[in-house]
Amino acid sequence: MNIVVVVQARMSSSRLPEKVMKPLAGMPALYRQVERIRFANEPSTVVVATSTNDDDSEIVRLCKYYDIPVMRGSLLDLLDRHYQCAKEYCADAIVKIPSDCPLIDPAIIDKVIRYYREHKCDFDYVSNLHPASYPDGNDVEVMSMAALETAWRNARIMMQREHTTPYIWDTGLFRCGNVLWETGQNLSMSHRWTLDYAEDYEFIRTVYAELYDANPRFTIDDILHLLQERPDIHTINEEFAGVNWYRHHLDELHTIHATQTRNII
Repeated sequence: MNIVVVVQARMSSSRLPEKVMKPLAGMPALYRQVERIRFANEPSTVVVATSTNDDDSEIVRLCKYYDIPVMRGSLLDLLDRHYQCAKEYCADAIVKIPSDCPLIDPAIIDKVIRYYREHKCDFDYVSNLHPASYPDGNDVEVMSMAALETAWRNARIMMQREHTTPYIWDTGLFRCGNVLWETGQNLSMSHRWTLDYAEDYEFIRTVYAELYDANPRFTIDDILHLLQERPDIHTINEEFAGVNWYRHHLDELHTIHATQTRNII
């Protein structure tokens, strides 16, 4: 199975511009995230999918310098960007991991991909998000090329195209599987490890400063242990815990409840 991991990235984030270039342990956040994805054991090709906007040329230069495959496409139609990337790399399965997850645990990536591979006759789409249980920022979605192409051809609502996968997991037209955290915990609304605000960057930068030098492959358990020892780190961005893009589209999403998101206080 030819698995292609697509990391969507752009420079023009409205809340934290150029966030993918913010330094983490001496390298841009985007580089560190690709590094962590490549630590996963499941074989895949990792491709950064950016836009054709001029300011995203900096992402292209970074990727070419560090020999990271990169493609360019629509700024707002992320569904098309993923589809064109999957087609270019002849993918059998596509893994969607957004570029705001530089703390993602490689073992979680392996777990979701492995579950998809082992159940590919049962599911068109597998993620760890429906429902979510891991700390926010460990997002992994896997879909068949057939499912992605069907969504690409048929999705009409802008929200479905901007966020790539809602047509697949929210319409009831596809067989969807989910991977829950085997610990039985649900930290998805209380632990925010994603990069969207300045406070998120300070949190993630601090985690890297504490853990990276000792072990670049630090895990979800390593981070949780650090937060137990240093609760002050957890408080850096806790005001944004549970805040996600769902909050803007509750009237359009059929499988998302208001308890799965919250507004900024």
